[in-house]
This record gives sequence, C-alpha cells and structure tokens, in this order.
Amino acid sequence: MRQSKEAAVVESKGIEMPNRIRAMQGDGVVENGSVGSDDGLALPIGHGQNALYIGIDLGTSRTSVACSNGSRHTVLSYVGYCRDVIGERRFGKRVLFGQEALDNRLALDLVRPLRHGVIDTADPRAIQAAKELIQHAINLCEPQPGQTVFAVVGAPARASIENQRSLLLAIESLAASAMVVSEPFAVAYGLGVLSDALIIDIGAGTTDLCRMHGTMPEEADQITLLSGGDALDERLEQEILKLYPNVQLTRNMVRQIKEKYGFVSDPHQVCEVTLTEMGRPKKYDITDPLRIACHSIVPEIVDAIYRLIGTFDPEFQAKLRGNVVLAGGGSRLSGLSLLVERDLRGLGGGNVTSVEEPMYAGCNGGLKIAMEMPVRYWKALA
Repeated sequence: MRQSKEAAVVESKGIEMPNRIRAMQGDGVVENGSVGSDDGLALPIGHGQNALYIGIDLGTSRTSVACSNGSRHTVLSYVGYCRDVIGERRFGKRVLFGQEALDNRLALDLVRPLRHGVIDTADPRAIQAAKELIQHAINLCEPQPGQTVFAVVGAPARASIENQRSLLLAIESLAASAMVVSEPFAVAYGLGVLSDALIIDIGAGTTDLCRMHGTMPEEADQITLLSGGDALDERLEQEILKLYPNVQLTRNMVRQIKEKYGFVSDPHQVCEVTLTEMGRPKKYDITDPLRIACHSIVPEIVDAIYRLIGTFDPEFQAKLRGNVVLAGGGSRLSGLSLLVERDLRGLGGGNVTSVEEPMYAGCNGGLKIAMEMPVRYWKALA
C-alpha cells in the first residue's frame, strides 16, 4: 500500500502518529468528522494545490496565524461590538478587532473571548466572539475564492475535552477540517525539537509545559498552570497601588508597562513611568513593584519543571534538563532564561533558551503540522 508523501515527511521526523492521536485529552491532538475511505487514503476535498493551511495560536491575549501562502499576522484577542447606530456609522462596520477595538472600547461592548487559553463559556458572548475572531484571523490570510482551509489550532496542554470541542465548534463553519493540538507540542514541532526537550509556553492565561521524547506527548508528559501574563498583570497592578494608592491605572496600561519593562534579573537602572493622579501626570519609580510581580510566576514554573524532570526516565533526565525551551509572550521577560537555568542547579544544572519569535512559534508549529500531517488524519468538519 503506497504511503502518502505527507505521512512520509512526518514519519521521517521520528514522530509516531498512532490512533490515539484522536484522543480528546493528554495525547496532543483532537479532531472531528470524517471524510474519505475507511483506510484513510482518500484525500479530503480541496487537499493539495487548492488548499490553504493555517496554524492558529488562539491566545488569551493575542491571536497569531501563519499561513501556507507565506503570510503571518497577530492581533490582540479582543472583539468589540458597536453599541448603537452612531458607532456603526462612525466605523463603517459593526464589529472591530484587536488594537482597533481596544482603542475604541468606550464606544463598544468589548469582549475578550478567551480565559485561561480556552473559550470562556461562562460568558454567553464569548463563543460568538471567538468565532468572529477566528474568522478575522483567517481573513487576514486572504484565502482565495474556492480555496479550502485546513487549520491546526493550539490549546493549553491539559485542556479538557469540553474546551477542545468548544474550539472545534467555533471553527467548524470556517474550515473544511481542523485539529486542536497542545500548544507546547506545536512549538516543539515547529522548532523540530521532537525528542529530549522540555517546552515551556508562557501565555497570558496559562503556562504550559510539555516534555518531548519522540512520540505524541501523553497526559503525564504535560502540565498546565493557570497562571501567566494575566496573573502577572494583576500582581503588578496590586504592587503599584500598594506603593502609590492614588495613581490611576487600567489593566491595559499595566500590560503595556510589563511588556515594555518586564524583567526578572537584577535591575541595572531605575524603571520610571508617567502615571496620573486625578489627571495630573507625574513620574513614578516602579522598579520594585515590577521586580516583585515578574518574579511571582517563576517559582510555580520551576516547581513544574522539577516534577516533569523528576518523574521522567532517570537515564534521560540529564538530556531533558539540558534542553529547556521557553516560548510564548512571557518568555520575553528580561533575564528569565538565566533565572530558570540558575534554579535548575538543584537538579544538577541545565540549559535554558528562548525561542526567537515568541509571538509566532506556536502558529509556525501549527502550520508545519498542518502541511506535514498524513492525510488519513484530516477529517471533514460537519
């Protein structure tokens, strides 16, 4: 029986693609529907030259896409709905996305559809907003008329079956076929780091850890921490207000401060920002609040690293701690890789690096999975 070209590519990388790939939790991938013959050799409709493959990192803070036509885009994960006809006339549309929505939020009903890396099903507006956000992200890729979309969507490493299904429901009318994969696995696949590595994806809603050992990661290989950039922002806001109780802050201002100045190393200079008290601008030294807030997420991450390495095959533990990779927006904190590496001394030392493109590492991997996935795993979304 002839092996498909895509299957040959994936198998040549040493990644086993067993039937458990269809499992809902703990094995990296979940997909829906069916198409083709029973033996899985039939190509899905549109597969090939007329297909557009997209890797989607649907994040709590940002959504990034990488497409097989060479385009890449990132947008803040905000959806804004005009409150009345005045807004619709002003903007010439009913729905705004990303930075545009955030900048005009006083005239909008603003929805942040994801919480802890998955669709916030507790908010009745979130499912529709997530669907429109995904549609917007796909539109940024400029699919051609009649072109069939195949998408791989990243999710937290330990996302529940319900959470994974909600992602598929949000995308089902937007793509011919879609898969949900563990976000750190997508990062690892994109980097080609498929064995003897520990991937740590620090997002806004979650921090996901996954150890790679040459096959699909299982439940025991992954940890999801319900902390990340959002928790850091909350702590930073608390620390600033503790020191300067009368300053005026929004969570968006706090996020911008963190992204511009965040650090975990010893500060070499004072960090001053301009804030207001009752509208009066003044400069404030926030070096200590920033240091305390940024450090607050590190102990839990290090503890999770110790758990994943400590429960791994003892003959391969040294290789695992020798290849720890930080990804996600949180990996941009100045000095983080050196701090984590220092904390690995309790295990005998290690080597920690950060990805070059934290905004795109996940969707780059999703795109690579989509383009190299054996055709028997692509299923039609009903």
